Amino acid sequence: MSARKQLLLKAHRRRKRMSLLAVLLAALALGVAVVWWLLPLVLLLAWVAHEAWFADHLFYRSSDDYQYLFPDDAHSQPVTLEGGRVVLSHELEEGETLILCVRVQHCWLGRWLDPFIEVGDDRQDFERRASGQRYLNLSGQREQLASGELVIRGRHCRVRREARLYVMASPDYRQQRTLILAPHADDAELAAFGFYSRSPEVAIATLTQGEIEADSYQELGLDSAGAARLKGRLRSWDSMAVPLWGGVKASHCVQLGYYCLQLPAMVGEPGKAFGSRESGESDIRSVRRHNPLQLPADSDGAPTWNNLVADLVAVLEHYRPEVIITPHPELDPHADHVATTQAIFQAIAQSQCKPGTALFYANHLHDNDRWPMGPAGTGVALPPTLEPLPSDRLWSPSLDPETQLDKAMALGMQHDLRGPLPLKERVRRLIQWLLGARRWPVTGDDEFFRKAVRRHELFWVRRIVN
Repeated sequence: MSARKQLLLKAHRRRKRMSLLAVLLAALALGVAVVWWLLPLVLLLAWVAHEAWFADHLFYRSSDDYQYLFPDDAHSQPVTLEGGRVVLSHELEEGETLILCVRVQHCWLGRWLDPFIEVGDDRQDFERRASGQRYLNLSGQREQLASGELVIRGRHCRVRREARLYVMASPDYRQQRTLILAPHADDAELAAFGFYSRSPEVAIATLTQGEIEADSYQELGLDSAGAARLKGRLRSWDSMAVPLWGGVKASHCVQLGYYCLQLPAMVGEPGKAFGSRESGESDIRSVRRHNPLQLPADSDGAPTWNNLVADLVAVLEHYRPEVIITPHPELDPHADHVATTQAIFQAIAQSQCKPGTALFYANHLHDNDRWPMGPAGTGVALPPTLEPLPSDRLWSPSLDPETQLDKAMALGMQHDLRGPLPLKERVRRLIQWLLGARRWPVTGDDEFFRKAVRRHELFWVRRIVN
């Protein structure tokens, strides 16, 4: 977790504690003034209300405008919503990625239920009490838009009549040689299973073992270090085996074996070895035995930044990608994700292989832990950004229902996404299901089954200047 997100989370928890203290003091005063049994009742109702409506981690005001800049070659035109239908001001330009900038205003129910906008046969959700500028993803509905048949209708919110449509054209990157960078096992599936399951030439490089936070494995009778080693082995196996479900052969999967949450420290001291925080191991060769090629760090097994970059240079020159897929350097705050993108760009600078395009993804956000909001299977609206990102083109391929189901099954094979929910989270979901009309998929309990299995995958396209 980035330093900024840690500060946001601390401030969020501090405000929550102060609010709960105020409720407690009010309840105490009420109990003293009226009858004692009102105190536990008020506290119980306050807790239920918190779990139903105030437990989301949103580190911005819901009235803030989302801010986006798009490249100069993105076509745009003003449009109007007439009778709920999108009316173009002129002919629709060529391009498969369609983004509609709208202004929304929550209704009274939108304070307590998630406001969403029906987009043809899709829906895209926003935060409760949403007001201001938001961006809908119309990709996959070009024909309906061009014919004037695309219906936009707000639920628990109103959509202003005036809007602006952006159209961005890209080649089908699935048809180009691609290297996907996954900081951990499951990142490639979360961000790009639909992409790689439709790509004839793709390789996946996973940077870390994913060995930390292995408490549940201690139930097998292992100590903490043994549990971490087992989890690292299992997740390393996941990184090699699960892509086969999407058609990627083991000969195109590489596990580099570095250690979780140590990549940022490695950046600062490139020649120093950083072993695992929890497993007691410091030799990355323990999980490399199934790799299809020899790598520079196989000689000494030292978990150093210099070895990581050298490994990535070797991976680049072996697979010769034209496109790389890697975490978004400004949008995704996870420290290992940030370091992964730093590492691959350093490797490109040193390599003879020079990919021309980077596709960025965001599996985590600074400001909103629920994005993409709404139920599984629906569209992916653009995430909240309170300061404009670089003006990258967007590319958002659609996933048909069969591919979405395959993606959910791929996530179900990942050991880190299969554990049971804690009791507190199960109770919270029950309360939100009853009072907030929220729904979760039957494919898996982890929140990523809701967030990642969607109608769209979303990438930011940036040209790599070599």
